[in-house]
Amino acid sequence: MKSSYIPYCLLSIALIVASCSNTKYLKEGELLYVGGKVKVEDSIIKKSERKALQNELKTLLRPKPNSSILGLRPKLLIYNLAGEPKKEKGIQYWLRNKVGEAPVLFSDVNLEYNSDVLQSNVENRGYFKARTSADSTRRGKRATAEYTVQPRKQYKIREINFPQDSTELASAIRRTKKGSILKTDQPYNLENIKAERERINDRLKQRGFYYFNPDYILAKVDSTVGKYQVDINLTIKEETPKNATNIYKINDVVVYPNYTLSTDTIRFSASDAITHNDITIIDSAKTFDPRIFDRTLYFKKGDIYNRRDHNLSLNRLVNMGTFKFVKNEFKLADSEEHLLDTYYYLTLLPKKSIRAEILGKTNSANYAGTELNVNWSNRNTFRGAELLTISTSGGLEMQVSGQNKGYNVYRIGGEANLVWPRFIAPFKIHSASGYVPRTKATIGYEYQNRQKLYSLNSFKGSFGYQWKENLRKEHELIVANVNYVSPTNVSELYLNQADSIPGLLKVIEKQLIFGPTYSYTYTNTMEKRKKHTFYYKGGIELAGNVAGLISGSNVKKGDTTTVFGVPFSQFVKVDSDFRHYLKLSNNSQLVSRVMVGAGYAYGNSGELPFIRQFFNGGTNSIRAFRARSIGPGTFDPNKDDSPFLPDQSGDLKLEMNIEYRAKLFSVVHGAVFVDAGNIWLLNKDENKPGAEITKDFMNQLAVGTGVGLRFDLSFLILRTDLAFPLRKPYLAEGDRWVLDKINLGNGSWRRENLVFNLAIGYPF
Repeated sequence: MKSSYIPYCLLSIALIVASCSNTKYLKEGELLYVGGKVKVEDSIIKKSERKALQNELKTLLRPKPNSSILGLRPKLLIYNLAGEPKKEKGIQYWLRNKVGEAPVLFSDVNLEYNSDVLQSNVENRGYFKARTSADSTRRGKRATAEYTVQPRKQYKIREINFPQDSTELASAIRRTKKGSILKTDQPYNLENIKAERERINDRLKQRGFYYFNPDYILAKVDSTVGKYQVDINLTIKEETPKNATNIYKINDVVVYPNYTLSTDTIRFSASDAITHNDITIIDSAKTFDPRIFDRTLYFKKGDIYNRRDHNLSLNRLVNMGTFKFVKNEFKLADSEEHLLDTYYYLTLLPKKSIRAEILGKTNSANYAGTELNVNWSNRNTFRGAELLTISTSGGLEMQVSGQNKGYNVYRIGGEANLVWPRFIAPFKIHSASGYVPRTKATIGYEYQNRQKLYSLNSFKGSFGYQWKENLRKEHELIVANVNYVSPTNVSELYLNQADSIPGLLKVIEKQLIFGPTYSYTYTNTMEKRKKHTFYYKGGIELAGNVAGLISGSNVKKGDTTTVFGVPFSQFVKVDSDFRHYLKLSNNSQLVSRVMVGAGYAYGNSGELPFIRQFFNGGTNSIRAFRARSIGPGTFDPNKDDSPFLPDQSGDLKLEMNIEYRAKLFSVVHGAVFVDAGNIWLLNKDENKPGAEITKDFMNQLAVGTGVGLRFDLSFLILRTDLAFPLRKPYLAEGDRWVLDKINLGNGSWRRENLVFNLAIGYPF
């Protein structure tokens, strides 16, 4: 036997042995069910349609066989090897019942039931003359179910007729015909008829038919009108109740903003009621300014009921962030017919709360530390459902090993945020979304001390707006955003290093940044049933543009303008983050990300301020490299014999990631990933050779790969990644790929190349 065939023979033997080991545990007479097959036999149907129908019908078969990989059933094998546990706890019980999977027996398969399910499904799709049969085959202790379906020709729709009587309800149904899901010459499909009834019901709810529901529509199917054709006649059931045929208007709107779930009856005096623009608020404690309900509720007295305004009002109340429960009820008005009184029962969240958090964190720069956050909140600060949050934080980060060991980082700071559940502007802005628009003001301070090096005082303030068009689209416009950074206590050690590494001076420069920012986010990742979902976030920042235009500053000509003695920054920065999620199965997916960013300084600035530049590497970036250690370009940040490593930054950024994620067992998920990217400077820097962008930039990408585990603990996802580089951009051209140098068994290679990341949440 040729030596090249030996591995394949060994693999085949292993598969056979592992497969047999699963059936030896079966009792006498038991057969292991290994799956069902569906064969569609009909020459009338195209081959592609037959295959698609086969695949769809196969998903309907029950039960599902034991999961398998390459013919092996590892979960069943673990179940058998674990044996019967003596108690309902311990490693044996966990392996057998949590990791393992009990055998699916052929005796659990009901051939007749599955045949009926397949027959019903094809008939519901218009194959009215279909025939279905079932059989089984046995091989050793394994059994397979086989089903044969002969669909014959599919019936198509000839006509769709809507109710023709003269009633108000029938007339309203006819007016919905334009958007009908049912089309002539379309194959008959029962699911489409059900969807059409739901569509009509939705349209009627928009026109005031509050008590109508889709069960009141009857679809009569006539299959005798032509060869393989049907007419669908939509009618209103005779037993439809009278109130379902009437259009209703809104009468009184009553709000109980202090409702408690434990109260069976609601009692209040006339003095408790406040009327504001036809809305009655029962609020004896004067908890809220009545105007917030006028802005939040869409229903007004005299409006025709429609479901859109109904749902928008509820969504807005929920999204105000003030109420724990929101309940809505409609009752027939006592005074007249066809009028609805509307009631909103709102249960408050605690007005004030305090929360403390202790965090542990680490990153790929070998820094580990802890942080304490204390947050105080007031959910109704000025009786307008405003949210005031005051937080303080303090933390310590130290490097366990590496060049920065001994240069610990201490942080302490505070921040205050005030959020109004509306637009605050000199002119009126109306939002027709079901999500409450927000105006947010922020002020904050942080003191950061890098031991033995320098300290930074950072002040920030902002005022802007956040609003959502719908569940997928969100906007944020910061009209005024101010950031001031001032260094103190710069050590001689740091200044001496800055003489040889000029880039270090950027970190300790005074910086003043002000100007507007805007970001747009789109996502449909909440739609779990979709195979392809997306996430996109793009933003732009315009700093110092108006001030630069007024002052006419030009740093290239030596003309700069200062504010309180500090030159303000003037630049444009754009960035975008695109992610694609490909669902491979219920327990696996392939996730891709592309990030692109660019910044351009002009006028009063010769370069982007350090805190606005781009960085690469780290736990949420290219995980095979230390945080902020890549680039720019082909520049080697490790060439300087410095007691500590400076953060590398750039004007341009490109990053690409791809990650395969799969559930392994219980709360443990695995991942395999490849990351690539780099940063560049727009202009040449003599202190950083190779850092500027060129047409050859794609040949300067850093590439890394690795594996990881994710522990989904419901309240958080703990992530561990172990990565190593495949390509180092700072090496000589032709030597950048380092695949041939990978040596996991070599200790020095591991110390130099293996990077362990511990983080919270997914990287993207």
